[in-house]
Amino acid sequence: MTGKPTREKGISASKAKAKTKFGQLLEKVQREPLTISNNGRPVCVPVSMDELEIHQRLKFEEFRRAVQAGIADLDAGKVIDGAEAFEAIDREFED
Repeated sequence: MTGKPTREKGISASKAKAKTKFGQLLEKVQREPLTISNNGRPVCVPVSMDELEIHQRLKFEEFRRAVQAGIADLDAGKVIDGAEAFEAIDREFED
């Protein structure tokens, strides 16, 4: 889950419309994505509680897999000390 998010099909509304039609938009966001814009620029996408819970579970699973991979690397001896890690980072930014 990295990179630029893709825009799903759905509805869009200006900040002013979102403010005046909030109740109606709350109902719509349960069924499809809603993009709210400010001065023509997309600024947020409110999601339903179900979608938020799914997103949180997926993020937790991704985190859990990364931790497991780190533990496996540690167990396999695929580690470097902190000084060596910072030197590698510095070299990468020098290029």
